[in-house]
Amino acid sequence: MSADSAVSQEADPVPAAPGAAPPAPAKDGRTARRSLAHRLLGRPEIGALIGAVAVYLFFFAVAPTFRQLDSLSTVLYQSSTIGIMALAVALLMIGGEFDLSAGVGVITSALTASMVAFQLSMNVWVGVLVALVVSLAVGAFNGFLLVKTGLPSFLVTLGTFLMLQGANLAVTKWITGNVATDSIRDMDGFDQANAVFSSEISLGGTSIRITVLWWIVFGVLATWILLRTKYGNWIFAVGGNQESARAVGVPVTFTKITLFMIVGFTAWFVGMHQLFAFNTVQSGEGVGNELLYIAAAVIGGCVLTGGYGSAFGPMVGAFMFGMVTQGIVYANWNPDWFKFFLGAMLLVAVLLNLWVRKQATRR
Repeated sequence: MSADSAVSQEADPVPAAPGAAPPAPAKDGRTARRSLAHRLLGRPEIGALIGAVAVYLFFFAVAPTFRQLDSLSTVLYQSSTIGIMALAVALLMIGGEFDLSAGVGVITSALTASMVAFQLSMNVWVGVLVALVVSLAVGAFNGFLLVKTGLPSFLVTLGTFLMLQGANLAVTKWITGNVATDSIRDMDGFDQANAVFSSEISLGGTSIRITVLWWIVFGVLATWILLRTKYGNWIFAVGGNQESARAVGVPVTFTKITLFMIVGFTAWFVGMHQLFAFNTVQSGEGVGNELLYIAAAVIGGCVLTGGYGSAFGPMVGAFMFGMVTQGIVYANWNPDWFKFFLGAMLLVAVLLNLWVRKQATRR
C-alpha cells in the first residue's frame, strides 16, 4: 500500500450509523434564547411594579379606609396629576436630559390663562390657547438654549426655573395687585373648559376625575411613540450616545427641542386642570414638584444618564406616590413624615431597580 492511499484512508470520514441523529450544533451564548424570567427582569418598569404591589399590600393591611373604591379613586387622582407630568419628564430623561422648571411651568401656564381671560374680559378658551403657546415657547427656549450652547440641562433649566418663579410672583402682583389670580368661575367658556380638564365621571358608582383617563391616554400614546415610531428610536439614540446618533443621521437638535416642548405641553395641561379645578391660582405654588416628577420617572426605571426607560414605569412610579400620599392619611399617621416616606420609597425603588437589572444580565 502506498503512502498516498494510506493518507486517503485516514482522511475518509467514518459513515454515520443508519438512523442516527446529526450531531447537535455547538451552543453560542450570544444567540441562546433568554428565559421568560430574564426577559421580564429586563423590562425597565419591573422593579417599580414589584414595589407598587408591596406598597399597595402594605397600606391595604394597615389602613382599612384604603380598601374602599372611593379611596382608590382619590389615589388615582393624586397619581394622575403627577403622572401626566412624569410621562413627559420620563421621555426627556430617556433622551438624556431633565427639566427643573417643570413644576413652576405648570403654574406659569395656569396664571397666564387666568390673567389673559380675566383681565381682558375674554372667553376662557382664549386664555387657554395663549397659555399653550407660552408653555410650548418655554419648552422650545430650554431646548434651543441647550443644543446651541452645549450647557448641561441642569444649568439651563435651573435658570428657567428661577426666572419663571420670579415672574410668576412679580407679574401676578403687578397685574392683579395680589399673589393670586381672580376667580374665573363665572366667565364665558368656563363650563366647557372645566369639562375637558377637570370634570368627574361616574364608573361603577364611584366618581373619577377625568385627569385619570387623560393620564391613561397619554401613557398609551407615550408607549406607542417609544416602541412603534421612528421618533421613539431617536429618543433612545440621543439619550444613549448623542454623537453616535448624529453620525447615523438622527436629528439630535429637533429631538431635544421637541422633548422639552412635550414637557411644556404637559405642564400646560396640568396647569389647566389646576386652574379649572380651583378657579384661581396661587402664584407661589409649583416649587418642588419638579422633583416629584423626576422621582416618579426614576422609580419607574428611567436612569439619569439617559437611553433607558419606558412610559409605563413612570406611571407605576406616580401611582406609588399617590398611594403613599393618601395611604399616610388613611392610616392616620402624622403627615409630617410624608416627605420622609417619599425619600425612603425613592431610595428603595432605585436599589430594587438596580438589583433587577443585575439579575437580568445574569445567564
